[in-house]
Amino acid sequence: MHRKKLWGVVSTTVVLTLTLASCSVGSTDTAGSTGTTDFVNVSLTTEADSFFDSAVVHSIEIDVDSDEVLAMVETYLDSGDKEWLEATVVIDGTTYEQVGIKLKGNSSLLGVTADTPIEELPWRIRLDKYVDGQSIEGVTDVVVRSNNTETSLNEAVALETLSAAGLASEESVATRFSVNGSEETLLLTVAVPNQSWIERNYEAGLLPSDDGILWKAESEGDYSWLGDDPELYTDVFDREAGDDDYEPLVDFLDVVNNTTDEEFVAQLPDVLDVESFARYLAVEDLIDNFDDIDGPGNNSYLYYDPDSGLMSVLAWDHNLAFGTVNEAGGGAAGDAAPEGARPGGELPEGELPEGELPEGELPEGALPGDDLPEGERPSGAPEGAAPGGLPAEGGGDAAGGGQSQQGNNILTTRFTETPEFAAMYEDALEELQEEIFESGQLASIVESRSETLADEAADLVDSAVLESETETILAYSSGEVQETTAGQGGAQEGTRPGGR
Repeated sequence: MHRKKLWGVVSTTVVLTLTLASCSVGSTDTAGSTGTTDFVNVSLTTEADSFFDSAVVHSIEIDVDSDEVLAMVETYLDSGDKEWLEATVVIDGTTYEQVGIKLKGNSSLLGVTADTPIEELPWRIRLDKYVDGQSIEGVTDVVVRSNNTETSLNEAVALETLSAAGLASEESVATRFSVNGSEETLLLTVAVPNQSWIERNYEAGLLPSDDGILWKAESEGDYSWLGDDPELYTDVFDREAGDDDYEPLVDFLDVVNNTTDEEFVAQLPDVLDVESFARYLAVEDLIDNFDDIDGPGNNSYLYYDPDSGLMSVLAWDHNLAFGTVNEAGGGAAGDAAPEGARPGGELPEGELPEGELPEGELPEGALPGDDLPEGERPSGAPEGAAPGGLPAEGGGDAAGGGQSQQGNNILTTRFTETPEFAAMYEDALEELQEEIFESGQLASIVESRSETLADEAADLVDSAVLESETETILAYSSGEVQETTAGQGGAQEGTRPGGR
């Protein structure tokens, strides 16, 4: 079963938003025995003048000891460990002392050296790392993302689209960012899923409860079966919130991996919110996000609702949404694509990106099964990449491979190859195409975010670049972006990059 895209024509709509600070409405009504959800059209937004007010370009200034940063970078280069540092952080003019900061990401760190300027490093900022209870409006943990486009508009729009589709999502805001008095850079600040994030999404009706368990899927693992012992999964799924109980996760993976086709159909709705998952798959396809659950970084969180007994797959990391190519220097969709490529950077049919091998051909030194001799990387893999060419640890993007290193998540594979669940996906695809794309809701999101940058960040991004990146995303809502063969590796017509 191959997943396909549907494209439509823009009309107009009214976008329904919720104010997190003051209301809780329309929580999803999840039936534990069937795994179905009654979705409402909501959006994870915040009131004016709040930290996640997307109508404003915010500011973050970090003041940190340069020598400590250099030592931290050298530790990372030597061992891969990401150490916390203590810093002073000024957010929208308010000073926060004793804030924890550390390197963030995976492939975004592959080019880092001891000479990399501090302001170019990607950071995770945790306000309550050293001061209990320190937060900004309850927000304690954010990441300042590395751009894959000059504006990060593609990721911001993708995250807002997820919540518009009734799915839990991370808030994001455009940010003027500087370190130790450096020149400001336009970057995207994104909330890190944790307990306060769960509560905000629950209040918005995007999660069924606020007392569940949240795990982050690490890139060195996947949704495979490792055995009955919960301890075997602690390195693959990092618990971020809730009880330290891995049994629900083990039960879920048992059904995903160890059932017959008939048992899979009968039992999956008892452990997974299947309607929500179908919508997740549909949204990721409609926004052309190569790097989703079965992308190279295994980018996802899992949330367990103790009331229904159901797991939900939560999206994470959307810097490659809307066809953005992952390459050095950003790979902005629309301004970095080879001649003849369609908007979003995809190549003409049958043409491979530079350095990419035809399907079935192994890199120099690779062994059958995509294994490499111990300690070896494929020829041409970036420095710091793990065997197989993927980053060594953490979530994130493919290691310099653009759209070429698609994964194969067993849940997605079995779900889309099962007629009953494939029908749910097709229904969700059609519904969301109409609700978000044909209705004009996506266009409204894009234009709102773009206008904010034009009004408040004209000194940080060239107007021609902003216009180009805006038009690239709007092409998805207008129907200008059509179904493609994604020629890399012989994908069937109508499938997304990677052949799904």
